[in-house]
Amino acid sequence: MNRRTFAALPFAAAAAAAQPARARTTYCLFSKHVHWLPVGEAARIAKAHGYDGLDLTVRGSGHVEPAKVEDDLPAALEAARAAGSDIPMITAGIRDTGSAHAERIVKTMQRLGIRHYRWGGFRYDLAKPLPPQLKEIKKQVSELAAMNRQYGVCAMYHTHSGIGQVGASMWDLAQLLDGEDPDHVSANYDIGHATIEGGFGGWIHSARLLASMMRGVALKDFLWQKNPKGQWRPAWKPAGEGMVDFPQFFAMLKEAGFAGPLQVHLEHPMGGADTGQRTLTLPREQVLGMLEKDARYLRAQAEKAGLLTAAT
Repeated sequence: MNRRTFAALPFAAAAAAAQPARARTTYCLFSKHVHWLPVGEAARIAKAHGYDGLDLTVRGSGHVEPAKVEDDLPAALEAARAAGSDIPMITAGIRDTGSAHAERIVKTMQRLGIRHYRWGGFRYDLAKPLPPQLKEIKKQVSELAAMNRQYGVCAMYHTHSGIGQVGASMWDLAQLLDGEDPDHVSANYDIGHATIEGGFGGWIHSARLLASMMRGVALKDFLWQKNPKGQWRPAWKPAGEGMVDFPQFFAMLKEAGFAGPLQVHLEHPMGGADTGQRTLTLPREQVLGMLEKDARYLRAQAEKAGLLTAAT
């Protein structure tokens, strides 16, 4: 099936055309927002708020430092499971096979049975033509796919918005992933960033374009606001208070048979928790209340769409 034929398919058919049966959808809290807690306590909080587990930061200044991954990731997983939770995925500081500790990270994932990791970070040199840059990045993606295949893991490229971001427009990410096995290199579709780049119909089209390549989804909300200089910029908001159409998006994921980690990102102001700080500037209970509000809203919408079953 070529790209033109694929793009013409309905959303569900396009997704099913290249997606083998996979594990159930899991609901994860991005651990960046609980860096102020040790892993075991973060996992306990996540479970209390209806999450299946943590999307654990395995990167510089994260919950696990990459140089210590062989010792600290097993310990983190043990702590999470002792709290009645899990670590279905990690966010790794991996851009390509040459990234520091990349192979050690995926080898440790294989040993622990952690299947998915978030990957990314390519940027364009805007002083140069884009097609040759994409050709070079494509080689790096294929090399990463080969390493992931060796260890039985799946990298999910996180889609950001913004000038110079590879994947912001989605068509370029589709080109990079085209022909690769999406169970080894795939898309981590961020609906907040996708709506920034295409707030009317663009996010619908990009979701359809990447349907068969999605193995993870990140959830956040925003509104356009003027900054102090009078420039329009996206401002992160609590889930349900912004522009993202979660009901429609979740219905599309359900129709497509999506199965993978749903990750909640809490980037609206939360006393430092939003930016991954280890010391809060707001009372702990206030931060936990904001965390709970987003968690409950998004889980309720996902359950209503049939994407998640009711939390127990």
